[in-house]
Amino acid sequence: MELKTIDLEKLKTTKVNVRKKDAKEMADLLPSIRALGLLQPLLVRPNCDGYEVVAGGRRLQALRTLAEEGGKAAPVPCIVMAAGDDARAIEASLAENIARLPMDEIDQYKAFAALIKQGLDAESIAARFGVTERLVRQRLAIANLAAPILTAYRNGDIHVNTVRLLTMATPKQQKAWLALYRGDAARAPEGYRLKCWLFGGAEIETGVALFDLDLYPGNLVADLFGEATYFDDAEAFWALQSSAIAEAAARYRAEGWTDVIVLDIGEPWFAYEHVDTAKEDGGKVFIRPTRNGEVLFYEGQLHRKEARKRQAAADTASEPSPPSKPEITHAMQNYLALHRHAAVRAALLGRRGLALRLAVAQIIAGSGLWTVCADPQKAQSPAIGESLAANKAEAVLRGERNAVKALLEIESPPNHPVARRSADHAEGGDLHSLFAKLIELKDADVMRILAYVVAETLPCGGDLVEALGQVLKVDMADCWVPDQTFFDLLRDKPAINAMVREAAGKNAADAHVVSTAKVQKSILQDCLKGERDGGKADWTPRYMQFPMKACTKRGGIRAMEEWALIKRCYR
Repeated sequence: MELKTIDLEKLKTTKVNVRKKDAKEMADLLPSIRALGLLQPLLVRPNCDGYEVVAGGRRLQALRTLAEEGGKAAPVPCIVMAAGDDARAIEASLAENIARLPMDEIDQYKAFAALIKQGLDAESIAARFGVTERLVRQRLAIANLAAPILTAYRNGDIHVNTVRLLTMATPKQQKAWLALYRGDAARAPEGYRLKCWLFGGAEIETGVALFDLDLYPGNLVADLFGEATYFDDAEAFWALQSSAIAEAAARYRAEGWTDVIVLDIGEPWFAYEHVDTAKEDGGKVFIRPTRNGEVLFYEGQLHRKEARKRQAAADTASEPSPPSKPEITHAMQNYLALHRHAAVRAALLGRRGLALRLAVAQIIAGSGLWTVCADPQKAQSPAIGESLAANKAEAVLRGERNAVKALLEIESPPNHPVARRSADHAEGGDLHSLFAKLIELKDADVMRILAYVVAETLPCGGDLVEALGQVLKVDMADCWVPDQTFFDLLRDKPAINAMVREAAGKNAADAHVVSTAKVQKSILQDCLKGERDGGKADWTPRYMQFPMKACTKRGGIRAMEEWALIKRCYR
C-alpha cells in the first residue's frame, strides 16, 4: 500500500463497499470536513482509468457535496491498495464499518456471504473483525430467508425479532407465513406466537406425510374454513413418519450414498456451513425432520471443514481423508479392547497347552510385549477403569495372580504383575533365584505359571486377542454385561439404532430413527432388564462378539481391521 493524493473526479464508489444506507450519515460529516478538512484518508484501489473507494464512501460523498458548493476541489489524500483483491477489499470495507454499526443485518449478511464465497469460514471472519463467531453465524442464517421477507424487513415493515425467528423456518413455513402476512398482516404470528407457530404450536398437516394416509390409525381433522386436513395424534404420526424416514435413508444407501445422516426432530441445518459435493467425491445426504412434521432432504453436501481437508490432501498428493468418522470413539475402542482382552486372557488359563505353543511362537517371532512385561491395562478414564474392575474375567485374573505369586514365593503388592522388566527384578529376586525356584516346582505348577504369564503379557487391543477369542470360542456374556459406562460411551446414532433393531426389533428401530440417542439407549436398557415386550434380555452388542462386527458400514474399528489382516492364517 502507498499514500498519495488523487483528484476527486478520478474517485468513484465500489460495489464491494458493504454500507448501502449512508445519505443521512454523510450529511452529519459535512460540518466537520468543511471546518477541519479530511482527517482520515480514503482507502482506494486502481480501477480502469481511476480509483474505486473501498472504505470511505461517506467521506467521498461529503467531499463531492462540498466541491459542488465551492467549485474546484483539492486533491484527496488516499491509501492505495493492490488491484483485483476482492476479498481484501470486502474485509477492509467491513472492518471500517462494523465497529460503528448502524450497518443493518442485511448489509452485514451480504458482506459476510461475499467473504464465504471467497473461501473464508465463520470462524475466520469472526477472528478478522473482532466479533463473535455467533454473530457471524446469526447474520449468515439470513441466507435461509425468502427474498420477499428480506425486502419487507429492509422497508421497515417487519420487526427484526420476527426476521430472526423466520431464519429458522423451512421454505414451506416461510411461504405460509408470507401468505398470512399479505392477506392480513395482523393474522401473521410474531414474537412468542411466531415461535409457537414454528416449533409445535401448529397442527401437523397431512400434506407433509411421507407415508400412505391409509396406514394412519387415528382421525384426520378437516379445517372448515380452508382446504387443509390435520392429524389428531402426533405420536401416531411420528411413528409412521419415522419409519418412512428410515426407508428413505435405506434407499439412499442402496443408491450408493456412503453417509446418510438423519438429524433429530427440529435440529437446524445451515447451507452456508456446507458445499455441494458429488456422491462419488464423498457427498453426504442429510435428512432433516422439522417440528411441524415436514421432512427436508439435502443431497450431495459436505461440511466446509471436511471439504478443506479433502482438498488439502489432494493438493499434497497424500492419502485422501476417510469418507466419514468411525462409528465409535477412541474411548469406546479402549473400553471394548480392555473387556475383550480380559475375557480372552481368562479363557487362556484353561488351555495351558495352547498357552505353551503361544509362548514358543512369541519366542521365535517376537511380539510387542515379549520383553517380558505385563500389559499395563491403561484405562482412558476412571469410569472405564471401574468398569473393568467389575468384570468377572478380571476377577479370575486377580485370583490366579495371587496363586502364582504364592507358588513362586514372590512378595509384592496385590496388583503388581508377575512379569517384570529386568530393572524391577530386585523386587522378587534375580533371574537365577527365580529359575532355581522353578526347578523345584512340579511340571503342572510350572505349566500353570506359564499359562498365567502368557495371559498377563498378552497385548491389549492387538490382533492376538482377536485370534484367540475365536480359537477359544470366547462368549463375552459369560463375564460381561452392558453397563452404564458402555452406554455413556455409545455416541453414534446410526449404530445405536442398529442395536435397537437387534435387541427390540425392526419396528421399534424404525419408529425411533429420529429419536434422540438417549431415548434409544433407554430402549436397549429396558430390553436387558426384561422390561420391554419382545425385547432380548440376553442381547450382546456386535462389538462384543468374536469376530467383532460393526453396526454400520462406515468401518474405522481397529479390531475388525486387525482381524481382516490375519484371518487367512486361521482356518
